[in-house]
Amino acid sequence: MGEQVYKIVIGKEEKEYASGTRYLDIAEEYQEQYRDDIVLAVHNNKLRELKHPIEAGGTLSFLTTADTKGRKTYRRSMVMLLEKAIFNLYGTGVRLRVMHMLGQGQYCELEEEACVSEELLEEIGAEMRRLCEADIQIQKNTLHTDAAIAKFAGYGMDDKAKLLRFRRSSHVNLYNIDGYQDYFYGYMVPSTGYLKYFDLLPYEAGFVLLFPNEDTKKTAPFHPSKKLYDTLMEAAAWARQMNISTIGELNEQIVQGRIQDVILLQEAEMEQRIGKIAEQIAQKRDKKFILIAGPSSSGKTTFSHRLSIQLRAHGLTPHPIGMDNFYVDREKTPLDENGQYDFECLEAIDLELFDRSMAQLLKGERVEMPHFNFKTGKREFKGDYLQLGPEDVLVIEGIHGLNDRLLATLPKETKFKIYISALTQINIDGHNAIPTTDGRLIRRIVRDAFARGTSAEHTIEMWQSVRRGEEKNIFPFQEHADVMFNSALIYELAVLKMYAEPLLFAISTDSPQHMQAKRLLKFLDYFLQVPGEEIGKNSILREFIGGSCFHV
Repeated sequence: MGEQVYKIVIGKEEKEYASGTRYLDIAEEYQEQYRDDIVLAVHNNKLRELKHPIEAGGTLSFLTTADTKGRKTYRRSMVMLLEKAIFNLYGTGVRLRVMHMLGQGQYCELEEEACVSEELLEEIGAEMRRLCEADIQIQKNTLHTDAAIAKFAGYGMDDKAKLLRFRRSSHVNLYNIDGYQDYFYGYMVPSTGYLKYFDLLPYEAGFVLLFPNEDTKKTAPFHPSKKLYDTLMEAAAWARQMNISTIGELNEQIVQGRIQDVILLQEAEMEQRIGKIAEQIAQKRDKKFILIAGPSSSGKTTFSHRLSIQLRAHGLTPHPIGMDNFYVDREKTPLDENGQYDFECLEAIDLELFDRSMAQLLKGERVEMPHFNFKTGKREFKGDYLQLGPEDVLVIEGIHGLNDRLLATLPKETKFKIYISALTQINIDGHNAIPTTDGRLIRRIVRDAFARGTSAEHTIEMWQSVRRGEEKNIFPFQEHADVMFNSALIYELAVLKMYAEPLLFAISTDSPQHMQAKRLLKFLDYFLQVPGEEIGKNSILREFIGGSCFHV
C-alpha cells in the first residue's frame, strides 16, 4: 500500500501532506506570515498541539502567542520550565506553589522559603534561560491513571494524586522535560526554545513570573496591586484553613459527606465579611454614596441586597440606585471601534445629570429619579422622588463606580467604594491555578440560560467583548476601592457543573465556540457534583442558578 496523503486547506491554499507530517512541520512553512510565534494548530475546528501528526484532511489554521489560547499555552509551558529549573537546582528540597495571576504575572511561592530573595531568583532565572537555549523537547506521555497517582504520591505531590483519584478517564497525559514529569491542564509548546520571554520579580512573600502580553516579544511591566493581592491571599488562607486548597481536597469533602458543612461555613464567612463592610460604613456617618463595581458575573446585585440588609441592621436606610437609569438617550450613545453602541463606556452615562442629582440629594433636596426605557432607548421620569434624611444612604451599582470622574465634584468623604469580583480560592493542584475568568464565565453561561434564554454558544461568543470592556472600564480602577470583596464560593463550581454541562454539550462541533466549550467541559470534569438544592436562598450563587429570595 502507498503512503496515505491528506488534502489540507490553509487559508486559500490547498496542499497535500503525507501521514505522519506534524503540524509543527507545516507551521514552519507558514511562520513567516505571522508576526508572533505559532504555538497551536486548529484542524477541522479542533485544537491540536504542534507535535501531533495530521490524521485526516480538512481545514487547518494556526494560533500564536497573540491569541488567547496561544497565550495560555505559552504561560502554562513557562510554569513547567520554572518547575524544571527549580528541580535542577534544588531537587525536591524546594517546592513551587503556583497561586494566582497578578496583572500579567503569575504569583508563586516557594514552600521552604519564608521570603524569596533577588539572588535566588537570579539563579533560577539563569537556569530557565539555559534550558530555553538548550531547546529541549517537551514530550507528552500517556500513563494509566493508577500509575500516575502512584508516581505523584511517590514524588510527595499529594495534590496531584488526589486530583487524579477522581478522574473518570483510565489514562492521563503527563508532560516531560528531560526526565522531569508533571500533569497540566491544557496544551504545551513543543520545546523549551519557545520560552524566551519572561522575568522573575520578588513580591511580598513570594515572587511573580512575568509574561508577555500584547507585545509578545517582551515581558509586560508589573504594576503591583496590593489590595487585590491581600484579598487573594486572605481567600487562599481561608481555603487552607478549611483544608480545601485544591479540587482534589474539595472532592474529598464531598465523598466524605461534609459538603453541607462546607457550604454553611462558607456562607457564614461571607456574611461576616459583608457585616464588617456595613459596620465600616455605619461608623462613618458622612458616607452617603456606597458605590459598588466589579466585572461581569461577580454577584453585584445579590451583594448589594445583602449589604443593604446589614446596613439596616446598623440603623441606616439604604436606597438602591441603578446607574443604568442614567444612560443617555440611545442615539447619543458613543460608538465603539466597530461602529456599534458602546454601552459600557463612561460617556454612555449622562454624567452631568447623575452628578447634579447626587449633589442635590446630598444637600437634602427632593429629586425626581429617572428610569431608562430599554425598549425605546429613552430616559423617562415617572414621578419617582427621593430625598435623603440623616440615616439614608444610596447603594449605587454600576461598572463605573470606582472611576474618579464619577461624582467628581462631591466631597471624597461622602463616598465609599467597593470592588467586587469572584476570585477563585482553590487551584486545580499546586501547579495549575484556576483562572478567575473561567469561574465568572461559567456563572454567566448558567445565568444567561435560565434568566435570559441565551445559549451558551452566544454567551461564549460575546465573552471576549465583555472582557475588553472590563479591561478598559473596571480593572484599571480596582485599587481605588476602599474595600475589595471576593464573591467566589469555594464549592460553587461543583454546583454549577450540573447546570453548565448540558448547555456546553449543546454547542455543535462545527461551532466556532466548540473549542472553548470542550475546554470548559474538561475543566468541570475534575469536580464531583453537588446538588443546587443544598444552597441557601440568599446565597450569591442563587443569582446564577435561580431561586434567590432577592429580585435579581
